[in-house]
Amino acid sequence: MFVGIVRIELHLPASTSLKDKRSVLRSLKERIRERVKASVAEVDHQDLWQRAAIGVAVVSGESRQVDERLQAVRSLVHSTHGAVLIDWQEQRA
Repeated sequence: MFVGIVRIELHLPASTSLKDKRSVLRSLKERIRERVKASVAEVDHQDLWQRAAIGVAVVSGESRQVDERLQAVRSLVHSTHGAVLIDWQEQRA
């Protein structure tokens, strides 16, 4: 069994309220869950309007598939309107 975990730090420059932030994050988290079949949650900065941290975990029987799924997550993050990737911390087990 292979596990990939990533902590993603985001800047949300257009967010002017927690409601704006939740809208962007909800959309991103749903797309990750649906398209990549990964577990995802907001893990830090819940009280800040323009900053977010989400954690994503994927599990597979093949290391290559973990790599592919995490790359798909990165692509989804980069394509998210209103969110700028600040940091990507990845761990494998």
